[in-house]
Amino acid sequence: MKENLIILGGGESGVGAALLGKKQGFRVFLSDKGMLKDEYREKLIDNEIEFEEGVHSEERILDADLVVKSPGVPKKAELIRKLKSKHIQVVSEIEFASRYTNAKIIAITGSNGKTTTTSLVYHLLMQAGLNVGLGGNIGKSFAQLVVEDNYDYYVLEISSFQLDDVVNFRPYIAILLNITPDHLDQYDYKLELYARSKFKITENQSHEDYFVYNFDDGTTVELLKEINTNAKKIPYSMNTNLPEGTYADDEKVYVNYPDKLELSIPEFSLRGKHNVSNTMAAATAANILKIRKETIKRSLSDFTAVEHRLESVLKIGGIEFINDSKATNVNAAYYALESMTTPTVWIVGGTDKGNDYSELIPLVKKKVHAIVCLGLDNSKILDAFDGLVDNIVETQSMQDAVRSAYMFGRKGDTVLLSPACASFDLFKNYEDRGNQFKKEVKNL
Repeated sequence: MKENLIILGGGESGVGAALLGKKQGFRVFLSDKGMLKDEYREKLIDNEIEFEEGVHSEERILDADLVVKSPGVPKKAELIRKLKSKHIQVVSEIEFASRYTNAKIIAITGSNGKTTTTSLVYHLLMQAGLNVGLGGNIGKSFAQLVVEDNYDYYVLEISSFQLDDVVNFRPYIAILLNITPDHLDQYDYKLELYARSKFKITENQSHEDYFVYNFDDGTTVELLKEINTNAKKIPYSMNTNLPEGTYADDEKVYVNYPDKLELSIPEFSLRGKHNVSNTMAAATAANILKIRKETIKRSLSDFTAVEHRLESVLKIGGIEFINDSKATNVNAAYYALESMTTPTVWIVGGTDKGNDYSELIPLVKKKVHAIVCLGLDNSKILDAFDGLVDNIVETQSMQDAVRSAYMFGRKGDTVLLSPACASFDLFKNYEDRGNQFKKEVKNL
């Protein structure tokens, strides 16, 4: 008798899990409370996978042997409570996919820098000629990659929501970049609960595995005192000389484990202090994988930055426009503002995730002369920054935001879209927001 596999959510991860479930011989049923995108609906139909949309048929779902929950389904949902009370195992798609591969996994999590670091690690492995797949929270789902190809390595960007539902998921190298307040609305507004979900990336690692972590991140270092990991711990730091880890001075990065490697910071293609930190994490992983030193050096100098992450769009009338739409929390916006070297017009706003803007005040005073709010409710931003800058306006469309920013800009300025908020009030997602920004800039 085939086991009943129920997939909750029909986005990238849900459909990937459905395809993998079918390949592994499960009887698969996918249920999404919303409407599916056409491409996903077609995939399910082409592969003869049964599905429903716009509704959850509770009786059928509660008859599951195993449930794969998409990251977008809240863990406090009534249906999830009912499944758990019936002792039906609910897992994430990364957990499910990891059961059907023996490849080495390099998994990257953190509040900020995940996409850049994941893309950089993938670039390093590709340049070294390794057989590697890229996915997770970026590009294709892990499950889809496992269905399609037999890779020797997977480089995965992983969010806290994906880690909440892991059971045996075990990366060979786990990288934890940082922990700053994000998604707190899903964690009872407690930083510690969110932080502990990040630490699940290392909980199944053995002494043969590696845990690469940011020694400059106070929350991470404190929690490491309480949470045991069996993995070999490799710290990296911008401030502390670490003979057993990786550290930087103003000019160089020194990777000390397992072999010594010196890298020149001015040769890195990625700019900004936070990106030196991300590059250190990636270089540490590459060194553990024994990638040739020359390959690491070359790859760090020719890597091109990620779309929607401090992406230079155009210069118009001497004003540079930068798309940092992926900055969906305060900390990411902090890094963006910190890396600005010219007077800045800042476009900020969207769906608030419990943001505290106070840490941005010194940077805003120093670097920003105009703020353009872009959101349905801008009250928190207005309260935080009113009186600190010469000009602050509210807009509710990207066209108005870009035009207002251009009006405030002067020759030699930068217009920075770094919203510090989620995008769902006015846009489909951060990519849609970034693409609209680029389109409106080109329309100027």
